[in-house]
Amino acid sequence: HHPLTITILFLTPQLPFPPHNGTALLNCCLISGLAQRHPVALLSFLDPGQPSEFAGPLAAPCHVEIVPQPTRTFRDRLRDMLITSRPDMALRLASDEYARRLADWLARERFDVVHIEGIEMAPYLDVIKPLHSGSGEGESGALVVFDDHNCEYLLQQRAFFTDLHIPARWPGAAYSLVQWLRLRRYEAWVCRRADRVLAVSEADAAALRRLVPDLDVAVIPNGIDTRAYFPSPSPPLSSSPALAFTGTMDFRPNVDAVLWFVQEVLPRIQAEIPDARFLVVGQRPHRRLDALRSNPAVTLTGWVADTRPYVAGATVVVVPLRVGGGTRLKLLEAMALGKAVVATRLGAEGYPVRDGRELLLADSPADFAAAVVSLLRDPQRREALGRAARAFVEEHYDWRVIVPRVEAVYDRSRVP
Repeated sequence: HHPLTITILFLTPQLPFPPHNGTALLNCCLISGLAQRHPVALLSFLDPGQPSEFAGPLAAPCHVEIVPQPTRTFRDRLRDMLITSRPDMALRLASDEYARRLADWLARERFDVVHIEGIEMAPYLDVIKPLHSGSGEGESGALVVFDDHNCEYLLQQRAFFTDLHIPARWPGAAYSLVQWLRLRRYEAWVCRRADRVLAVSEADAAALRRLVPDLDVAVIPNGIDTRAYFPSPSPPLSSSPALAFTGTMDFRPNVDAVLWFVQEVLPRIQAEIPDARFLVVGQRPHRRLDALRSNPAVTLTGWVADTRPYVAGATVVVVPLRVGGGTRLKLLEAMALGKAVVATRLGAEGYPVRDGRELLLADSPADFAAAVVSLLRDPQRREALGRAARAFVEEHYDWRVIVPRVEAVYDRSRVP
């Protein structure tokens, strides 16, 4: 057990259990890992479609309070874009009720650490650290840790340059340009106000230091519960070779990845292996993907209760991302399940993987297709890559390795 007990208050944009997307899963694992060793409390928003009763590892050791998520219409967003200078993400979860509940809690109890999960929760810095309290500790006496899940300004910057080349996407490009410029200023402000900033990769940490040159950023990678993702013999998804991609399918980088793969890469694979199939596993497929439904080689599953059987049953897992930031949980999941993976360099960004050892890296359509075809034809190579991938994840990304690194950030930061 950790020698020093630290009381921690987490502020999360959604109830992290049951985890229904990557962010919730990461929050769930981190919070439950810490809750086994420290008193942890959680003030969370509740998604409109989310059950309020929570199960799993957090119910017992964790004191939880929830506030309904505020609703913002498209008209609200448009109005705010015109009359404020704050980015969309700073306004999405602005709630007087949440601010009031947080202020009451801080007045009632003393926390050593307040851990803010993501930029959408950053407006509540004003409650934790009123501006007039000067630098250093806020009025609450707590150390404020800001966990920047993705370097958000970088995501919008990349989305802007991707959309700029396609006239039909210019409205999206204009939105991304405005958000990129606003986020750059806002994200810098948030990083300066927090006592400690966490980034998920060296690339994200470097991007944040470009905003705030002297920033103290701790790199804490996303982790995975390797016990929950264990390689086991799984029934194949189909009698023909199956390629799988997982992710929330209304998230722009995922939509872009799937469209590029189907339009540019899949035909090249089918020229060599005609019966190859592609499964897109994830909730809320965006309408831009509707065109793929008529392709007999492509399946959009929509929401599934558990992605693991799909990943485990695939012949090869593909991560063809061309836009994005942060680190990709889908890559960790596939590697933990001992799968052979082909990814773009951006798709594997932030992980110190080596091409040809833990997975194959390819960026052009021809190279990506060739890498997939080589694996479809070589079961031994698939198995060797899968074994190396599993060992890599166990050594670096299991939560049992990562939770102590977060504790070290809390510890190092504690004001005597």
